[in-house]
Amino acid sequence: MIEVQGLCMHYGPTVALDNVSFTVKKGEIFGLLGPNGAGKTTTMRILATHIMPVKGSAKIGDFNVLEDPKKVRSILGYLPENAPLYPEMEVAEYLNFVLQARNLTGNTKKKRLDWVLIHCGLKNVYHRPIGDLSKGYRQRVGLAQALIHDPQVLILDEPTSGLDPVQIMSIRELIKELAKEKTIILSTHILQEAAAISDKLLIIDRGRIVGKGSVDEIAQSLQPCTTTRFAVRTPASEVKNSLSKIPKIVKTEILNEKEGITDILVETSTKDSIWEDLSSLARMNGWDIKEIREHSFSLEDIFLSLVDKERVEK
Repeated sequence: MIEVQGLCMHYGPTVALDNVSFTVKKGEIFGLLGPNGAGKTTTMRILATHIMPVKGSAKIGDFNVLEDPKKVRSILGYLPENAPLYPEMEVAEYLNFVLQARNLTGNTKKKRLDWVLIHCGLKNVYHRPIGDLSKGYRQRVGLAQALIHDPQVLILDEPTSGLDPVQIMSIRELIKELAKEKTIILSTHILQEAAAISDKLLIIDRGRIVGKGSVDEIAQSLQPCTTTRFAVRTPASEVKNSLSKIPKIVKTEILNEKEGITDILVETSTKDSIWEDLSSLARMNGWDIKEIREHSFSLEDIFLSLVDKERVEK
């Protein structure tokens, strides 16, 4: 549904995007994740036909973003980070203005207006000036304008910004429901949100892709070996000495030593499980095992590892 090839963008000497390529399938929620200034918003602005890249191409549906911008806009809904609102307008005036701009009339116009009022939770503020609304309600109005023409593709830049926890859950559920019929790209700096809502992630930093795929796929690419958490009732020095005699173990890290229990992280050179080796070692030495479990990367671990790696390489 969305194909991006070799996007490059410069703002003077600053490189905003450096050879960014990705695809998004129909019905997929594709998350853009990265620190401030990573290039997320620039990518979205190019796809929304707001700016032109210095190099590369992008297609949304059957239309080329650079060659057919009007056709792209007809099938696209876009919510930028700062929603395009007019504070002096009432919500009713603004939404009707957007409907007119989208050339929606008659029964279709009424159906779409009713739909966004219900699903974006705007009925209670329909006749209030936008400037008098809270940030959360203004965000909902911005989302309504992106959805009002029933687009095939949605581009959402920080869609839950300014919302309270209940509203965030509501918008997340709405996005998941919309993905049954639409293709969605969203950016967020909230790691938990990216994992909770996205089918695939693109992690970018300083305009370059540093990670791509599902959370599990990205974690596996970072972790070619197996890391296991091992806790036993034995002094740390004894545990480390015994573990050093197992050839496949390449690294150990003491996490905690308290009340006679050593909690240690064991890293091996292969993806094979080391549970049997650790269990045999404990039985042979008479250790009381408190815990054995594979240690997986959290999204925070993945993000920081990728971003830190990029900064070191730069």
